[in-house]
Amino acid sequence: MNRFTRKAAALVAGLGLLAGSLCAHAEGQIRIAEQFGIVYLLLNVAQEQKLIEKHAKAAGVDAKVEWVKLSGGSAVNDALLSGNIEIAGAGVGPLLTLWDRTKGKQNVKGVASLGNFPYYLVSNNPNVKSIADFTDKDRIALPAVGVSVQSRVLQFASARLWGDKEFNRLDKISVAVPHPDAAAAIIKGGTEITAHFGNPPFQEQELAGNPNARIVLNSYQVLGGPSSATVLYATEKFRSENPKTYKAFVDALDEAAKFVTANPEKAADIYLKVSNAKLDRDLLLKIIKNPEVQFKTTPQNTYPLAEFMHRVGAIKNKPASVKDYFFDDAQNVSGN
Repeated sequence: MNRFTRKAAALVAGLGLLAGSLCAHAEGQIRIAEQFGIVYLLLNVAQEQKLIEKHAKAAGVDAKVEWVKLSGGSAVNDALLSGNIEIAGAGVGPLLTLWDRTKGKQNVKGVASLGNFPYYLVSNNPNVKSIADFTDKDRIALPAVGVSVQSRVLQFASARLWGDKEFNRLDKISVAVPHPDAAAAIIKGGTEITAHFGNPPFQEQELAGNPNARIVLNSYQVLGGPSSATVLYATEKFRSENPKTYKAFVDALDEAAKFVTANPEKAADIYLKVSNAKLDRDLLLKIIKNPEVQFKTTPQNTYPLAEFMHRVGAIKNKPASVKDYFFDDAQNVSGN
């Protein structure tokens, strides 16, 4: 080998090492967007116990994990499409919207569920016993009008009551408000906000904090039983180009789900620590131990909402099953 050949070989080897280091860095980077509420408890546990880093290290990857707090499915979807996050945490509604919008392009699909939680539409207006009683004077707070899973479930319930043509009838009195602010308005009363379609723990705080607060609608009633309301999703590019990081994230979620189920008290303490929430611990434990709440990563009962959204034209593509909008991973095989 002459001097030129040796130099060329050294240059190629150096470029190979550089490429390898760049791939390792890219492989280990993961930015995760979460929102507000106990529905993100699995992420809180994964963050506090550094489970993603643990599983990534076992696969030979030095993971760099960043946590981003956002409010509303629209903001989360924008962050994912703009490349500011790798994992999006939001409701099934925003997932279906983005799956439909990116089909054949970025191919956004679900990674896993964060568990089954009943979502309550709570009102402090004594005249409101059902969604049929809302008037133009009421304002319904939810994370994102026409996008969030709360908004889609409300549309689903409206379609059943008034017909598919009137599915978005209550959108005109709905307003986008972060859960903490909406809960404060319901508890305090006297504001234009007379209802809030939220999630745990905000809905339980409202019911405990205002004697006039009552449940007007339960998402389980609309969807036909326990269902995954909040899910995680990503682009096909991230999953295919970062297999070790992706698997480390999924394995971390699975470990977190098992931990929460086996250790509700420790999980409650982690939630209070990570979220810095000013929440009564007994109320928090009551929510975590609620038999209607199930911490699992397999999506459940999401298809009725997908079918409804296609039927009313909210999404153009009709999924044949959950396998169309969730990645073909072990945790999703038995999903529905």
